Amino acid sequence: MIKWLKDAVFYEIYPQSFKDSNGDGIGDFQGIIDSLDYIKGLGCNALWINPCFDSPFKDAGYDVRDYYKAAERYGTNEDLYRLFETAHEKGIHVLLDLVPGHTSEEHEWFKRSGKAEPNEMSGRYIWTDFWIRGMQGHPYIGGECERNGTYMLNFFKCQPALNYGFLDPKENWQKGMEDPDCLATREAMKDVILFWLGHGCDGFRVDMAASLVKDDDDNKSGTCAVWRDIFKDVREKYPEAAFVAEWSDPPRAIAGAGFDMDFFLDHPGNGYNSLMRDYERGEADHSYFKAGAGGDINRFLSQYQDWYEKTKGKGYISLLTCNHDTPRTSYTLTDRERMLAFAFLFTMPGVPFLYYGDEIGMRYLADLPTKEGGYTRTGTRTPMQWDGSRNLGFSDTEDPGRLYLPVDEAENAPTVQAQEEDPTSLLNTVSRILQVRHEYEDLQADAEFDVLYAKGSDMLVYRRGSLLLAVNPSAREAVYRAGSEVGEKTGGTGSVEEPAKKAVFAIGEAKAEGGSLILGPQSFAIFA
Repeated sequence: MIKWLKDAVFYEIYPQSFKDSNGDGIGDFQGIIDSLDYIKGLGCNALWINPCFDSPFKDAGYDVRDYYKAAERYGTNEDLYRLFETAHEKGIHVLLDLVPGHTSEEHEWFKRSGKAEPNEMSGRYIWTDFWIRGMQGHPYIGGECERNGTYMLNFFKCQPALNYGFLDPKENWQKGMEDPDCLATREAMKDVILFWLGHGCDGFRVDMAASLVKDDDDNKSGTCAVWRDIFKDVREKYPEAAFVAEWSDPPRAIAGAGFDMDFFLDHPGNGYNSLMRDYERGEADHSYFKAGAGGDINRFLSQYQDWYEKTKGKGYISLLTCNHDTPRTSYTLTDRERMLAFAFLFTMPGVPFLYYGDEIGMRYLADLPTKEGGYTRTGTRTPMQWDGSRNLGFSDTEDPGRLYLPVDEAENAPTVQAQEEDPTSLLNTVSRILQVRHEYEDLQADAEFDVLYAKGSDMLVYRRGSLLLAVNPSAREAVYRAGSEVGEKTGGTGSVEEPAKKAVFAIGEAKAEGGSLILGPQSFAIFA
């Protein structure tokens, strides 16, 4: 397991919206460089930067036109290399966003693949052999190229699927995983990875990591085999390069495919969703961290603990505050509720990710029109709110129409500057939590974890190494007494035999008396 991940806390940056250094209304590499001290001071020592390669930006950069070239809107390749170098000087690692499953329809590989005359790129994408032949359940499109065939899509119309083969080809136009064309695609992606690692990148977040081999089995055995082959070659040269999967199936991604980390993503009705986003639009919110909502922590734990046991010692499950695809938690949770949720996320095993602006409680602007394929995700991608100056400090442009997206116009829109001056702010609370995480090895990625008590919407009590942690999201005082039965479905094995003497970190009221832990309403504590 990669050593530097043990104490890593990632900060996700959506580059378009983070910091504009040249007044053109869009964020850039220099803006990120200028903000590295803020990020490090917050307590984050690693970055994940959303796609920043050359692109027509029909899907916010997830439609890559050239894997080897930085997008001009952000700067040059040399600017990106300088970002790596400056970040390293400050003790910050940097992951880029890799999109291996598809390219833009404007990529030179696809232009050549769509030619009528066969060439070395003809098999780089998935094509049928006739202009009106379908794809048997896969999305496809025709009539766009000279070639007599239809081609598979991975997401939007602008994103043709790269060809890594079919697990069990059944049609004459389907290629197997070991077909020379499919192996060429695999080798091309290795080259992309090695190019950026060679220029100072520390690894990649991998988009749609489970999507490579088509008609794969339930275990994703084909896709796992492709990743193991890629990692074998890459790790021989860069053993400390880190890879996090957008898969949300850690036993497959970590134990099967060889990723170092996998996200526990927010999917409707799953365990992560039950913590902070258990709602339908217009319906009641039953999230565990929403006071009085009647949530159940075991909905999360039953899924998490199964994955944790299956991946322990092999890699890390990554919990995240939000990401560019998910409504911000401020949509339904208060600052106090977010403090408790973030404290929980940042003290769990694995490698946590903090989405830019979540540390100040930026709002989800639900009514924004779509931008670059964002649709309902657009409201989570608005400019970072730095201070009370023009455009909330994101950009110096005097023309608000030039901004990538409009800034939050609310009078009480939170900013870094205002929250830095308030010791009780969400920003300062997040920073203190992360400082404690770095201070205690028992709170870091690989320290032991055990649930002691978990029952419905009541207090959760858990151990990390020698530390005892408790969270009470309810609006009433909660008490845990030594010897209490472990909550159902937690898999926990212990109880508080001898409660800790003092709280080394607390939100709200928390104390240990005799054989009991007592937490006031909406409280969190770490006892040593």
